[in-house]
Amino acid sequence: MRIKLLFCLLFSAVTGLQAQEYFPKNDAVKAQKNTNFTVLSNANIYVDPSTIIQNGMLAMRNGKVTAVGKNIKIPANAVVIDLKGKTVYPSFIDLYSSFGIEKPKSEGGSPYSGNPQYDAGREGYYWNDHIRPETSALENFSYNKEEAEKLRKLGFGVVNTHMPDGIVRGTGILIALNSEGTEGDRMLDEESAQYLSFEKSAKSKQVYPSSKMGAMALLRQTYLDADWYAKGNADNKDLALEAFNENKNLLQIFKTDNLLDELRADKVGDEMGVQYVIVGSGKEFERLDAIKATNAAFIVPVNYPEPFDMEDPYMANYATLGDMKEWNQAPANLKMLSEKKIPYTITSHDAEKNFRENLLKAVAYGLDKKDALAALTTVPAKLIGHENKLGTLKEGAWANFIITSGDYFEKETTIYENWVQGKREVFEDIGLVNLNGTYDVKVGGDTYTVKITGEPSSPKAEVSTNNSKIGSKINYSNNWVNLLLSSPDTTKTEYTRLSARISNNAKTFSGKAILGDGTVTSFTAIRTEDASEKKDEKSEEHSEVLPVTFPNMAYGFQELPKQQDVLFKNATVWTNEAEGIMENSDVLVKNGKIAAVGKNLSARGATVIDATGKHLTTGIIDEHSHLSASAVNEAGHNSSAEVQMEDVVDPDDIGIYRNLAGGVTTMQLLHGSANPIGGQSAILKMKWGATPQEMVLDNSPKFIKFALGENVKQANWDSNSRFPQTRMGVEQVFVDYFTRAREYEQLKKSGKPYREDIEMETILEIINGERFVTAHSYVQSEINMLMKVAEQFGFNINTFTHILEGYKLADKMAEHGVGGSTFSDWWAYKYEVKDAIPQNAAIMHNAGVTVAINSDDAEMSRRLNQEAAKSVKYGDISEEEAWKFVTLNPAKLLHIDDRVGSIKEGKDADLVLWNAHPLSVYAKPEKTIIEGVVYFDLERDQQLRKEVEKQKNLLTSQMLKAKNNGLKTQPVKNSTKEEMHCDTL
Repeated sequence: MRIKLLFCLLFSAVTGLQAQEYFPKNDAVKAQKNTNFTVLSNANIYVDPSTIIQNGMLAMRNGKVTAVGKNIKIPANAVVIDLKGKTVYPSFIDLYSSFGIEKPKSEGGSPYSGNPQYDAGREGYYWNDHIRPETSALENFSYNKEEAEKLRKLGFGVVNTHMPDGIVRGTGILIALNSEGTEGDRMLDEESAQYLSFEKSAKSKQVYPSSKMGAMALLRQTYLDADWYAKGNADNKDLALEAFNENKNLLQIFKTDNLLDELRADKVGDEMGVQYVIVGSGKEFERLDAIKATNAAFIVPVNYPEPFDMEDPYMANYATLGDMKEWNQAPANLKMLSEKKIPYTITSHDAEKNFRENLLKAVAYGLDKKDALAALTTVPAKLIGHENKLGTLKEGAWANFIITSGDYFEKETTIYENWVQGKREVFEDIGLVNLNGTYDVKVGGDTYTVKITGEPSSPKAEVSTNNSKIGSKINYSNNWVNLLLSSPDTTKTEYTRLSARISNNAKTFSGKAILGDGTVTSFTAIRTEDASEKKDEKSEEHSEVLPVTFPNMAYGFQELPKQQDVLFKNATVWTNEAEGIMENSDVLVKNGKIAAVGKNLSARGATVIDATGKHLTTGIIDEHSHLSASAVNEAGHNSSAEVQMEDVVDPDDIGIYRNLAGGVTTMQLLHGSANPIGGQSAILKMKWGATPQEMVLDNSPKFIKFALGENVKQANWDSNSRFPQTRMGVEQVFVDYFTRAREYEQLKKSGKPYREDIEMETILEIINGERFVTAHSYVQSEINMLMKVAEQFGFNINTFTHILEGYKLADKMAEHGVGGSTFSDWWAYKYEVKDAIPQNAAIMHNAGVTVAINSDDAEMSRRLNQEAAKSVKYGDISEEEAWKFVTLNPAKLLHIDDRVGSIKEGKDADLVLWNAHPLSVYAKPEKTIIEGVVYFDLERDQQLRKEVEKQKNLLTSQMLKAKNNGLKTQPVKNSTKEEMHCDTL
C-alpha cells in the first residue's frame, strides 16, 4: 500500500509536468510557473546560528537558496525585496508532531471488564496488536492548512509527523508547511523515522501489556523476534516484523511522558543496541547526570506548569514542594541541558498555544539565544539527516525562513513573514511602521498622553489627559492611523477624531483633527518614550530559581551524600552473630564496610559518634514490599515471567525516606499477585536521592514472584475469561509452563535454531535453580500443591510470603527447605485469611523454618521493628531471635546474608543507631547508614522540616505574585502517590 501510494504521488508529479510542457490547454489561460529569482536585500541574515550577515542579501529560485552573502550579483529579471534592516532566520523544524494525522480514539473502559481481549485481533501480523511498525504516516496524512498556519506563525517551516498510536508506531514523514504546494512538493521524506512509545494502541483492546514494565518486556521480545524473523527462521508470514526490520536503519524516536520513562527508554535501547532520540518531559533538569549518561539526543517540550492558586491557605497546604519546585525550575531546563552539553531539539508538542511565550521565558531564565536557535534549526536538521537542506540558509538549502522586526527571542519582535520552499506567507505588513510607544498629542489646545502597544497591525491605545483616563479606539492599516477620543467631560457624548499618514519615522507625525463640535483643525504627536525603553517589568522578571535536590522534592539532598569512615563508641550492639548482643562496644566503618567490632577501637580520620546508652543494629530488611514502584502488576497474561520490577523503580517515592526513618535499608520489590507466574523481583537498597539503577543491589540474586489463591483466579475481578478461574487451574498453569520450559531447554541444547523467548528463559532459570521463587500464599492446600509441583520439576520454592496458614504445615515446609515470610498479626481482611493466627511466625520458627516478618505495605514497613516485637508477645520468641525476623532471616531468604543482615567484619555497613531498645514502640533511628553513607539523620531531618516550610513559603509568595501579575493559575493538585499493593492493577 505504501509503495502504491508513493507511486501515485510520483506519477501525479510527472504528469503535472508533462501537462505544463506539451499537453493541450482547453480549460483557461493560466500563468506558467514563475522561474524568476527573488532577492532579499538589506537584511540581517542568520545563515545558521553561528553565521550572521549584517545588511546582507539572499537570492532564491524554485524554492531553493541560490546565493547568500554581503553582496551578491542580482540576476536579471529578479524581484528585489528591500527588507530595510529586518532580520531573517531559517524556519524552525519540529521533530515530534502528529500534524495532519488523526489519532484513533479509544473505546475507553476497563480492559478487564466484560470479555477482555487477550490475543491479537489481526492475522498476518505480530502476536501483539500494540506493535504496529507497518503503520505509515504517509498513508494516514491529510494536509491541514489551518494547523499549518498556526505552526508557521510560530516560526516553523517543517514538521516530522507520525501516527501517535501504539508501542511501535511505524514510520513518520517529513513535511514542509507549504500550503501552496502539492503533496509531492511538501513531502521531504516519506519514511523519516520510526516512532516508539510505552503507550498501547487505541485500535486494540488487547490487554497485554497492562503496565510499563510489560511494555518494556514486549519491546525486548519484539527486537529478538524481529532478528529471528530476519534470519528466515519463522514459519509464518509476519507483516509487522517485516516492517520493523525495514525500519531499523531509520532514526528511532521514542516518546516518553516523564523523566523516569526517559531513562527506561534508554535502558531498553542500550540492551537492544539501539540509540533512541528521546522525546522528553521537560523535567530533565532533575537528573542531568543520568540524562547525559544516556548519550541520547532529546526532543524537549516547553510546556511549563502553571502556578498554583495559593490564595486559599487550606488548599495551599495540599501543594507538594516537588510540584511547586517544578513550576519554579522548569523554565531553566533548556539552559541546564545546554550547560551540560546534552544535545536537544525543541518541540511545540503540547505547547502550541504558548510556545513562543515559554521559549522566551527559557531565554529569560538563562538559555543562550544561539543554543535556542540551534535547537530549532541545525540540530533537528542533522538528526533527521537533512542538514544540507534544512535549518540553514546556505546555497542549495530550501528557502525556508522567517522575517522578523528584530531578535526573535525578544518579546517586542514581530514575525512578519514565513517563507516555506520559497512560498511567501505574510502575517504582518512588513512596510507598516510600528507605532508602539508613548506620545504627547496636542490638538485644539489640549494635550493627551497616548500609549500604543500590541502588534503593529492591531495596536491598542491607552489615552489620558490631566491624569484621567479617557475612552479611545485606534485603527491602523496601510500606514494610516485613525484615533477616536472620547470627551474628557463625561457628561458629553462628543468625540475627537484624528487621522494621519505615518512616514518611515514615527517619532513625530501630524494630521487632521475633527473636534467634538465639528471644528476641523490639525494635531501633532511627539513620541516621548519608545516601547523598548521601558519593558513590562511584570512579564520580564522571573522568580529566584531554587536549587535542584536529589530527589527534587521535600527532604532531598542538595548534594548526594558521600561515603565516610565512622566509629561508633560504647553502643549496645545487636550483632545477630555468635557474639549476640554486645554491651558498651564499638563498631568501625571503613570504605562502606564493617571494618571492626569490639571494644576500645580507634581509627584516624573517622567520624566518632558517641553511642552511649544507644543501640546499634544492622539495617532492617523487608522481604516483601511494593514501595518505590511505578507499577506492580503485569496482568495481561497468566504468566509475566518476562517483566522486571527493576524496570519500574521509582526513586522519588517519599516512602523511601520514611522507611529510612524507620531503620529500613534493604527491601525486595515484588511483582503483584495478578497472575500465577508474576514478574522478576528487584532487591533494592534504600539509597534516597540515587537513580533507579543505583538503588538496585549489585549482582543481586535472581528472584521471581509466584502467586496462589483469590487474586490469581480473579475472584474479585469483573472478568471471568482469563485462565485460570479455579485453584485447580492455578496448578495446571505451573505444570504447563514448566513443561514448556523443559521442551524449550531441549531445543536450545539440540543445536538447532531456536527463538529466544525471555519468558521461557526466565522459567528455565527457576527449574535450574538459578532464580528463586517467592510465592504469595495463604491456604494450606495450595501451599502443599506448589511444593509438590516444584519437587516434580526438580527445584524448591525459596519463600512462601504471607503464608498465614504456615503453622498448619510447618513440618512439611521445613522438610522442603522453604522459608516463611509472614505478617505478624494480620487476619480477617479477606476470606482466605480467616484461619490466620498471631502465633504463626513462632510456630514455623520452632519447626525449623527460616522466618521473616514482612510488611507488604508502605506504611507498616517503617515500623517493622514493632512488628517483630509482636512475636515476643504472641509466640514467646526471644528478643534477639525476634530481631532476626526483620534483619538476618530475610537476608537469608534473599540469599544476601553474606553481605547484610548482621554486624560482622567485611559485611556492608548498613547500620541503624537507635535512641532506645529497637523493639520498643518508643525507639527512633537517629542515623540510618547504607554502605557507609548516612541517608537519614534525625538532626538533619529536623532542619529539613524547617527548610521545607521555608521553601514552600517562598514559592507560595512567588505564586501569589505571579497571579497578581496576571499569570494564569491552576488549582492546587493532590500529588500523593498511590500506595501499591499485591492486587493493584
